[in-house]
Amino acid sequence: MNKILINKIAILVAGGVLVSIFFTLDLQQYLTLDYLKESQVRFATLYQPSPVLVIGGYMAIYILVAALSLPGTVILTLAGGALFGLTTGLIIVSFASSIGATLACFVARFVLRDWVQNKFGDKLNTINEGIAKEGAFYLFTLRLIPVFPFFVINLVMGLTRMSLFTFYWVSQLGMLAGTAVFVNAGKELAKIDSLAGILSPGLIGSFVILGIFPLVVKKSTAFIKGRKK
Repeated sequence: MNKILINKIAILVAGGVLVSIFFTLDLQQYLTLDYLKESQVRFATLYQPSPVLVIGGYMAIYILVAALSLPGTVILTLAGGALFGLTTGLIIVSFASSIGATLACFVARFVLRDWVQNKFGDKLNTINEGIAKEGAFYLFTLRLIPVFPFFVINLVMGLTRMSLFTFYWVSQLGMLAGTAVFVNAGKELAKIDSLAGILSPGLIGSFVILGIFPLVVKKSTAFIKGRKK
């Protein structure tokens, strides 16, 4: 058994154990809106005397949840706003979410890419051609539109040839607007009754327009250049 295969198995086992612990111990109960609202004062009390420790612990939890594609990143983003405020919370959540997403992308690439390439090589080649043509622009557009689950994008992009560095910085930039909305909402935690109330249809529509706009501009520019030739 070669070293790469052993590493793949080790990652799968470690990930499986962590996911099993998460659900077996019912840890998702701590990643709910009700629990967050109930614990806001307690979190603030912990944060005041030990801000560095709390920030480090918060980022570690966020990165782990995002890397394992577990449910709860929305609640953690709200917690960032409730605990750290808009500016500090936005910076912390932006880095934690981007690092977690990149780790998820890496795991998907390292563990699954060869198998998917052998199984669905033709289809994956088509996706890679689209990535090569649109590059970072394609991922940026996907990140701007919250209609697509971020964990799905992380896993799918892991099966492409996009570099992890490009994936990281484009994800951080593209997710910034959506992150700001949720972090800002976290500041008004007491007024939030449900997660559905944060992303109203109008707000989702705005994100969709925001995401489509740069793609339209790029296509229009390419069309005009083509006409001039």
